[in-house]
Amino acid sequence: MRWPSPWSVGFPGWHLECSAMSTKYLGQHFDIHGGGSDLKFPHHENEIAQNVGACGQSPANYWLHTNMLLLNGRKMSKSEDNSVNPQQLFSGDSKHFSKGFSPMVVRFFMLQAHYRSTLDLTDDALLAAEKGYKRLMEALKTIDVIQPLNQDKPSTLDQEIINLIGGVTDDMCDDFNTPKALAKLFELTSKINALSGKQLDPKELSPETYRRLKDFFPDFIKEVLGLQDDNSEQDHQIVGGLMDLIIELRKDARTNKDWNTADKIRDTLTLLSIQLKDGKEGTSWTKS
Repeated sequence: MRWPSPWSVGFPGWHLECSAMSTKYLGQHFDIHGGGSDLKFPHHENEIAQNVGACGQSPANYWLHTNMLLLNGRKMSKSEDNSVNPQQLFSGDSKHFSKGFSPMVVRFFMLQAHYRSTLDLTDDALLAAEKGYKRLMEALKTIDVIQPLNQDKPSTLDQEIINLIGGVTDDMCDDFNTPKALAKLFELTSKINALSGKQLDPKELSPETYRRLKDFFPDFIKEVLGLQDDNSEQDHQIVGGLMDLIIELRKDARTNKDWNTADKIRDTLTLLSIQLKDGKEGTSWTKS
C-alpha cells in the first residue's frame, strides 16, 4: 500500500512517489505495490520512471494489479443506483442485500477469487461465503478435540494431510492463489471433522502429523489469510454491555445507600478477576 505523496512534480496528476512520507514509512524500495489493473499504464509506469529518476531505483519488487469489483454483474455506478459502500455492506442498509455481513465474511468472500480475477458482489455469493467462513471457524475449534492414536509408522492419512499442508503453501507461492489454497483448507477441514466424528479412525493419525496440522491450520487461517472468529468480537461486545449494566446497578445501590449490595457486586467481580475502579469520570473495569 502506498502512502499519498504530499507534493508532485512534472505534469498534473503525476506524483513523485519518492517523497519524504513514502521514504519515511516504506523506504525508497519495498516488496509489494498494489493497485487496480487500470493503473498499469500509464500511472504505474510513470511511477517507476519517477522513482528511478529521483531515487535511482524502481520502487517495488512485485506489482499486484487487482481486477474490478462488480455488483450483481454490473460495474458499480452511483448514477445508475448500482453501488454500495462498506458500511452498508456490514449493516445491511442496502436494497442489494438481504442482511448485513460481518467484515470477516466479506474478507473470506474476497479471498475466494484470485486477485487478478473479476469479483462479483451478490447477495447469494455472500450468503454462501458466510457458510464457508463459519465452517472454517468451527474447524478451528474442532481441531483441539482430536486425539491421535497412531503410534506406528506413518499412515496414508498422515501423508494426505502433509501433502495438503504443503499444497496450501505452494498455492500461495503461486501468485497468491487464494482460491486453490482455500480449497485445500476445506479438504483439511473435512478430515478434521471426520476425525472428530470418528468417520476417520484416529488410529490412522500420528501425533507428529497432528502437531503439524494443529500448528499450521490455525496459524495460516489467522495470520496469513487474516481471518478471525467474529463471534469473539460479538462476545466481547456482550460482556461489555453486561458490565455496563452491572456498574449501573452498583451505582444505583450506592445512591440508595445499599452498601451490602454494592459491596457484593464489587466482591463477586473481584472473585472473577474483574477489578472496578471508581473515579471522577465514573467507574471503569479491567480484567486482571
